[in-house]
This record gives sequence, structure tokens and C-alpha cells, in this order.
Amino acid sequence: MQLPVMPPVAPMLAKPAAEIPAGQHYEPKWDGFRSIIFREGDEVEIGSRNERPMTRYFPEIVIAVLQNFPPRAVIDGEIVIVDRERNSLDFEALQQRIHPAASRVRLLSEQTPASFVAFDLLALGDDDLTQQPLAQRREALEHALAAAAAPVYVTPATRDQDVARRWFDQFEGAGLDGLIAKSLDLRYQPDKRVMTKIKHERTADCVVAGYRLHKSGPDAIGSLLLGLHDDRGVLVSVGVVGAFSMARRRELLTELQPLVATFDDHPWAWARQEEGERTPRKSETSRWNAGKDLSFTPLRPERVVEVRYDYMEGVRFRHTTQFVRWRPDRDPRGCTYEQLERPVRFTLADVLTST
Repeated sequence: MQLPVMPPVAPMLAKPAAEIPAGQHYEPKWDGFRSIIFREGDEVEIGSRNERPMTRYFPEIVIAVLQNFPPRAVIDGEIVIVDRERNSLDFEALQQRIHPAASRVRLLSEQTPASFVAFDLLALGDDDLTQQPLAQRREALEHALAAAAAPVYVTPATRDQDVARRWFDQFEGAGLDGLIAKSLDLRYQPDKRVMTKIKHERTADCVVAGYRLHKSGPDAIGSLLLGLHDDRGVLVSVGVVGAFSMARRRELLTELQPLVATFDDHPWAWARQEEGERTPRKSETSRWNAGKDLSFTPLRPERVVEVRYDYMEGVRFRHTTQFVRWRPDRDPRGCTYEQLERPVRFTLADVLTST
């Protein structure tokens, strides 16, 4: 492979902001695997955010690239899985695609095929475009993929801040993650946080039902396990909160000891696994790191914490939440899904065709 921009390339990154900046280029923020794809003739390499190749995990994307990309091109974008029945992106299904067995990869490529959403063009033919301004790269991208068909898409984009605000509210209902804003004169800068990301931010009151120890040792909390009651009154595992100073982690370990319980009467006991409830004990080791212990210490579900989150994926918080405050005034039984804000429903197909 001989291209003007060669793998590996670290993707250009974004820093968070609370408001949508004025006078920029705006795109939806896709929730998938960031990927820079390199094609030269019959050769395709799919790079990842950590610069490691992911080509073997997405054979259907390789086929789609050969069918839709120019013969020599380097394109930055996002690999996503579209769940059309749920009208949403499915990040959990995407995570399952990273599997060591080739037979499993082939099966999943048929059962949960991925799509590629392109949003930047780094090279075309013999030309390195990384030093051209974004406005020119975007125009070249649209031209290069003008005839592309599913599962290859060009992300929607606008320079109208009012349209961007509408997208920010609407597109969440299709499982997207906010907005990305870029300066029109922006050159491509690998591994630099020179774009802006604007994400939804909300709070919820959750039951603390367990903790995991910190990786540094047994004297500090690593994360608190959070639960919400569903409409049956079942406490569902919804995520974790874990950003504390080391001093606070040690204090929390001492504070929570009076609540330590056995699994006999705990809502996330081993018996629950047999009944099909989603609990933190479903996978006590991480498939991303086989040596990582995900077991936890159960707590009586009596304390309530307010956390900050961006959005839900299914029944869980999509990302790790942020601690706001303890809520001693809240009854744990009142911590239900009903308190959560429901995003405006929006058809994902409309996003993928809104270029």
C-alpha cells in the first residue's frame, strides 16, 4: 500500500463545550468506533482510534469500501451498527464484533452488519489533503462519495447554527451522541483536540447497590454501582460512577462498610442471573481485558446519589456518570426510570439521508 497518507494515523479529536459555538461547521456526533479507512486498489485497512487495525473484525465494511470508495483514498469516519427495529444505534452489538474467532466474526457480520459514516477526507489519489481547510476537504468528500450506497454514508453537515440546535434536540432520539463543531479553515491535526463536542447533560437520582475496589488496592473505592427501579419494581443495573479523588475513595470505603451485605437477599444475587435479569454479575471479567476483575461488593440498596449523565442506551447509561451529590432526602424506592427525560423521537434513516 502506497498512499500519500499512510497508516497508522491517530484521528483528530474534540474537546467538550457546554454551548454550540457560532460560525462553524456542524455535524451529528456518531456513537460508534472511530475509524480511518485506507484504500489502495484491492487493499483496505481499517484503522482505529488507538491506531490498531480493525480490518479483520468488519469484513462487510471491507466489501463496502471496495464497492464505494475511490480507488485510492483515506477517509475518516465512524463505524456504527444500525438497529432498525429499535430505530437506534446499537453500541453493545458493535462491541461484540471485536471477537478473536474468525467464525464468530463472519457470523456477526451477517447478523449485525455495520455501516460506515464518513466525515473527513485525508487523501485522494496522489493528493494529501490534510493541510487543506475543512471546507475544501468536505467538498471533496461529498464529490468522492457522491455515488456511494449503503452501508457507506456521508454524515449530514450544516453551517446554520439554528439547524445545528435542532439537530442537537432531534437526533438524540435516533441514538446519536450530540454535535461536533469544526472551524471551516481547520487543517487535519492527528491526535489533537481541535474540534468541539457538545453533548447532552442531565441528572438522575440512583440507588447505590454495590462497589468495586480501586485498581490501586483494597483500601479504596473504584466505582459505585448504580440502579434504577423499573415498572415492576425490579432494581436494574444502569451503570457506575467513579470519578473521585484518592482521599475520597478511601473515605467512601469506610463510609459504606455498614451497608455491606451478602448476596442472599440482594437484588443482584447469583439467583437473579438464572432468571434473566441484567446484573453486574453477568460478566465478572471484561472481554476487553481478560485479566480485569469486574466482581463487586454488594451493598444494601439504601443510599441514593444524584449523578450527571449524557444519555441512555437501552436500560443503561451509555457512559460513566459523574457524581453530583448524595441525596439523603430521597427514598430509594422512588428512584425509577420515570424521572428520566425522554429524547424527541427521530427516525435514524432520516439522519443517514440528511446530507
